[in-house]
Amino acid sequence: MGELIDGDDGLPAEDVGAWAKEKHTYLCRYIDISRSVRRQFIGPTRAGASYIDPFCGPGRGRVRDTEEWIDGGVVAAWKKSRDGGAPFTQVYIGDLDAQRREAAATRLRRLGAPVVEIDGAALQLIQEVMGRLNPHGLHFAFLDPFNLEALDFGIIGLLSKLKRIDMLVHVNQMDLQRNLIRNAMAEVSAFDTFAPGWRDKVNITRGQQEIRQSVFQYWRDQIANLGVWPSADMRMIKGSKNQPLYWLLLAAKHDLALRFWATASNIEGQGKLDL
Repeated sequence: MGELIDGDDGLPAEDVGAWAKEKHTYLCRYIDISRSVRRQFIGPTRAGASYIDPFCGPGRGRVRDTEEWIDGGVVAAWKKSRDGGAPFTQVYIGDLDAQRREAAATRLRRLGAPVVEIDGAALQLIQEVMGRLNPHGLHFAFLDPFNLEALDFGIIGLLSKLKRIDMLVHVNQMDLQRNLIRNAMAEVSAFDTFAPGWRDKVNITRGQQEIRQSVFQYWRDQIANLGVWPSADMRMIKGSKNQPLYWLLLAAKHDLALRFWATASNIEGQGKLDL
């Protein structure tokens, strides 16, 4: 989580690394590519298309190396949906830091977004949102936590109950790598929140790489068991020194969403779908 700074629009913003731009590029490409499907759910007599972000941040950032101002994920996503002619019908946001959440909500309202601001931790937000969503709608969640422990598997479990749900998920590679031994050996660790039940499936006497791969694969398998298929296409986001930071992957109930992500995550645009 970056330090809060004064934004260029009079609201709090966040000091971010250059990798945030790459992450938001993938997010916006997916939202743009999927617009034709989303459009089918938009209208006064239709079920709606929601955007859910329980880790929204302030909605604005300054890249620390270049001092470039960029939109945060939720603001960039709203703009992309609006500009593509298929705006989300509701935008649910949350963040444990009230100052960040309120700044994002203000920015979204200035842009005309139908934002719903919810207080509390991410799992609490999802529990509340589930009671508000139209069960026949099309729903998209961006799960972009600061660390692995914040990615409570209960969030994915609840969202998986929706008939139509796509989840773009940030999995912290640094926590899987840098803190691997601590998480594997501790009586209670981030792995227990991220992938409940992992201890029965992962042999911690193996090498570090094998342990890391086993925990990650177990997590993917548990998602698939919910009927929300994790994509084979994953994108590694790297830092300024080429160090691995986190994976981005899509989990969805429909094969078309996975095909959209395969295209969106191909930054060179090879095999682009004609929509």
